[in-house]
Amino acid sequence: MGRISERIRYVGVNDLQKVIFEGMWPLPFGVSYNSYLVISDKVALIDTVEAGFAAEYMDNIRKELGDRKVDYLVVNHMEPDHSSLIRLVREAWPDVRIVGNAKTVPMIKGYHGIADNIHIVKEGDSISLGDCTLTFYMAPMVHWPETMVTYLNEEKTLFSGDAFGTFGAVDGGIQDQTARLMGSSDSALDTFDAFRDEMRRYYSNIVGKFGQTVQAALKKLSGLEISRICATHGPVWEKNIPEVISYYDRLSRYDADNGVCIAYASMYGNTAAAAKALAAALEERGVECVLHNLCTENVSYAYRDVFKYNTLVVGSPTYNNDIFPPAYGFMYGVCARLVKNRRFAAFGSFTWAGASVKLLNEMASRAGMELISDGLSFPQAYSKEKCDMEALADKIAASLK
Repeated sequence: MGRISERIRYVGVNDLQKVIFEGMWPLPFGVSYNSYLVISDKVALIDTVEAGFAAEYMDNIRKELGDRKVDYLVVNHMEPDHSSLIRLVREAWPDVRIVGNAKTVPMIKGYHGIADNIHIVKEGDSISLGDCTLTFYMAPMVHWPETMVTYLNEEKTLFSGDAFGTFGAVDGGIQDQTARLMGSSDSALDTFDAFRDEMRRYYSNIVGKFGQTVQAALKKLSGLEISRICATHGPVWEKNIPEVISYYDRLSRYDADNGVCIAYASMYGNTAAAAKALAAALEERGVECVLHNLCTENVSYAYRDVFKYNTLVVGSPTYNNDIFPPAYGFMYGVCARLVKNRRFAAFGSFTWAGASVKLLNEMASRAGMELISDGLSFPQAYSKEKCDMEALADKIAASLK
């Protein structure tokens, strides 16, 4: 898996141990932490990996370098899954020069206590390794303030940090000609098709709020000729570059397919019954939809599908004259991600006073979503007579035309 080209070697690792990423997001297929060597007269190491893989990581580097030393450590992004081993690299090669931008420096000191032999770069600066050159471009808030990308001019290779990354460990080789999503049951899928859902889930869970700054970065990088993208998670993109860049552009513009994401939380099953009735009515009308139970399922998957479909319907019972907490937490997350260009509807049960639908509509309106209806709030047990999901399905289907 190590050799990408004559100059570029992969020294990253797969993590199949972690169950939850960042304490929040499930990893049913694991995750990769990608790090790269650029080898010329001098050697540059680009990013590191998470701390728990120190021995494997150092073995990977030494297998590629032998007795040669690392001259530069380029820090594109300071999030700990990519920077945890900076101190270890400095201990292994005491003369290594750390390369980062001005916003990186206090983070390195804060995390690792290192403040010496740091080379600060700004937009467009370059470092020669001998027969090749690394050029640096700032990409602030994609998705941290110190984020930058590194471009290997001679190979038209972009080391993109978290941009264009995905959840999922990589099997069968790191490059997309041969890479497979580890644990996937469909090995016949093209690499991009296999990783598409995990790319969207990664983007929606982690980067989703920063569509505007992602768009700015894409515009800046559009002037570069890119033949290879080496992200810090997922495959190295070569064959699938047009699809990957186009998809990332679409995600960051909050563009979406025609369809409905129904996310609901239910205390005693009445709001759940309404959600299932709506899904059945939409399917009868030929409308693509997905259901997410916010009480039993990690919210990661619902966010993924908010970024897939252009219509969001949220179901919540009234709880303490408010939105039921699992539904409120989800809706808060949608609004925090600044999701745009969405249609919205709400429904839910109550016993003595209904408030959840009104409050959900208010949240959606403040977020700039288009209300399809006033919503459906029904007392006590669900029934077709109290909660006309056929009529709501008609409105949703009509709005999608």
